[in-house]
Amino acid sequence: METDDVLTLLRDVADRVINPRFRSLDSAEIEEKRPGDLVTAADHEAEKLITAALSAAYPGAVVLGEEAYAHDPGLLDRFGAAEHAFTVDPVDGTKNFVHGSKDHAVMVAEIRGGQVVRSWIWHPQHRTSYVAERGAGAYRTRDGEAPERLSRPAAPTAPGEWRAVTARRSWVGRRLTGLRPLQLTWVCCGVDYPRLIESQADVVVYGHANAWDHAPGALLLAESGGHHGTIDGRPYDPQSAERPGLIAAADRTTYDAMVPLARELPGRR
Repeated sequence: METDDVLTLLRDVADRVINPRFRSLDSAEIEEKRPGDLVTAADHEAEKLITAALSAAYPGAVVLGEEAYAHDPGLLDRFGAAEHAFTVDPVDGTKNFVHGSKDHAVMVAEIRGGQVVRSWIWHPQHRTSYVAERGAGAYRTRDGEAPERLSRPAAPTAPGEWRAVTARRSWVGRRLTGLRPLQLTWVCCGVDYPRLIESQADVVVYGHANAWDHAPGALLLAESGGHHGTIDGRPYDPQSAERPGLIAAADRTTYDAMVPLARELPGRR
């Protein structure tokens, strides 16, 4: 499938099974996988449709969907060993979606030889897409407008001027040496990474990393000039079963400065 074809797939699936349920979910369409971890009929249906289309186009690829993994944990091992694979997050930010927030996304990433080579993030309510191809840049397209190449400017030189955010609620409000207190992210990786690139934050700290959450944004950030790696300074590996904490930053200098500061965070992985 061409890059534009995959984006069209995500848009069509969202229009078919996600958007009609936005702010119209019936209680019977919402489940709790674990305490506080929600899943909806939109998640299930969108993932099935996206997975079927990718599997038909690439029969040899492993497709790791968030909801499929919940039912078949062994899928993660097959994904980790695959030469060619995709990740699917059918409704990233499900809790936001359930609560009527427009800040949710549909995401896919393609991995070949251990590297994310293409990624797609679609914001159905904002009608905005973010697409990246390794070595070819990252682009944002709003409905009715021409694609705009993304370029993340460097963060302020002084760490005390950074806006640092975290998705781990127990870390919100913590003041790392020389930084302002950590603020909460948009609670949706498909929104966090674009907002970081758009300079609404300078660094994002995550307590753990699932491939379907982070593979799309990692490539988008890298192709925009930012940097992304584990919380202890290692390169990000989307197929690792370890799923350590991550740091996404405006640039490599900011990332390198943030790694030692993150040692002050309790319970980090």
